[in-house]
Amino acid sequence: MADAPLWVKICGSTTAVAVAAAIEAGADAVGFVFAPSVRRVSTSQAAKLAAPARGRVRCVAVMQHPEPDEVAEVLTEFRPDVLQTDAGDLAALELPASLERLPVLRAGRKLPPSLPARALFEGPASGAGAVSDWARAAELRAQGIELVLAGGLNEVNVDAAIRTVRPWGVDVSSGVESAPGIKSAEMIARFVAAARVACREI
Repeated sequence: MADAPLWVKICGSTTAVAVAAAIEAGADAVGFVFAPSVRRVSTSQAAKLAAPARGRVRCVAVMQHPEPDEVAEVLTEFRPDVLQTDAGDLAALELPASLERLPVLRAGRKLPPSLPARALFEGPASGAGAVSDWARAAELRAQGIELVLAGGLNEVNVDAAIRTVRPWGVDVSSGVESAPGIKSAEMIARFVAAARVACREI
């Protein structure tokens, strides 16, 4: 993943408009969901949507408790730069050394015995739009994790989230949608701009 003042991921992209808007806004990554969700896409859909983003932003495969054959299909047909899934899932998967991993740590869940160098922190359920536990996130951040904060972020609260947690990155999905699963180009642009301003000011 690129080393930037703040890593910004637009997750749950389902349309070409969403991907183009993320690139135009200056996001660092675009996520495609392969877990049960209103934002779920097939591997062929994701490959087509991601084509304009290749080499410009990181293309992230977002999974949860995947079976090995599901992972194999995503790796072969979608060819992600990054695989995101719960930390416990990653321990059981055989993955190429070249594939970047983004383990997910969840509020209220037991942490792995050894904390990863970089992780995404969110609430118990993905894509629910509920704000995650910022205090717990800040504690993890203080332990030296390069923490990507997710869960209920939007253009209004991302400033406060960044000031409270001081994360390495932020991840947004429902907070930039005009309807469930439908991203708004304008909301994406405003979110990324707000996150960049907050990062510069701290």
